[in-house]
Amino acid sequence: MATTKNALIRYKTIDKCLQNHFKKWTLDDLIAACSNALYDFEGRNINVSKRTIQLDIQLMRSDKLGYNAPIEVYDKKYYRYAESDYSIKNTPITNADMQVLSETIEMLKQFQDFSLFSELSGLFNKLEDQIHTQKNNKPAIIHLDKNDNLKGLKFLDELYQAILKEVVLIITYKSFKARHPNIIVFHPYLLKEYNNRWFVIGKPHAEDKLLTLALDRILALDYNFKLNYQPKFLDANSYYKNTIGVTVMPETHLKTVVFKIDSKNAPYVITKPFHSSQKLVEKSKKGSVIFSIDVHINYELERLILGFGESIEVLEPNSLRNRIKKKLNKAAKQYATR
Repeated sequence: MATTKNALIRYKTIDKCLQNHFKKWTLDDLIAACSNALYDFEGRNINVSKRTIQLDIQLMRSDKLGYNAPIEVYDKKYYRYAESDYSIKNTPITNADMQVLSETIEMLKQFQDFSLFSELSGLFNKLEDQIHTQKNNKPAIIHLDKNDNLKGLKFLDELYQAILKEVVLIITYKSFKARHPNIIVFHPYLLKEYNNRWFVIGKPHAEDKLLTLALDRILALDYNFKLNYQPKFLDANSYYKNTIGVTVMPETHLKTVVFKIDSKNAPYVITKPFHSSQKLVEKSKKGSVIFSIDVHINYELERLILGFGESIEVLEPNSLRNRIKKKLNKAAKQYATR
């Protein structure tokens, strides 16, 4: 069955709506959401009839597109997924899709020697491996570190499209410290992956500061088509130039950090530097090495240092050295009770 672009937009919009369990969705709500989504993508009003959405729901429930979506009606009025974690995005791709992917990869590989595609060579190999694995029912050859149980990944494509299309978002967000969720009107600019977690960086509406939100703390995502998107050029390389991780601090937190690594672990830090600014300051006859990095003093830096345990010693600045010392002393006390 041929599927038009507008139909796909409607399917994705209905899917997004039914994943949001904080709202009761009537047929009129779904019609309005699909109309807004089509206007955003097409830039013009497209009439979405009641019959069209009813047929879309019927088709999504069926096996014709491979969705078999468990859409149910409750209270004789509202629509929802019977399975709370269901999404059409989780539907496995078909053999026909596999063939198209294989042909596309072969075509793209012809350009991998160009600088534009230089960073994608590993991605091509990973895609080929996934296709080979599913086609032939064999174990994967390439294994990348990932967290399949990480929450929030279902929002990744929507956030990407919102940035691409310059759409203002309404994000229901609950941080680890918050007792209740917050509603944030958000202008998204950048997606960032760090330590197997994804983050979106943007600006809350009517504020000048940038905010970093973890995808696994997002509870729901919606759009505000009435507000004008406030664009901002945000170069990731410049923004994270002095940062380890995702927590970008004010320039007052930029320090030269000097640390010593013992002889056993020095080769690891030489071959995998803490930061691009890392310099070798001194190497002792016994094999220990002193390095320096110019970075913001943030949470991720502390976690990185603490991860090396007794193999590392922070020499400068004293403020960071004392903070690490306190944390290690507190940790040691927990093992002194028995």
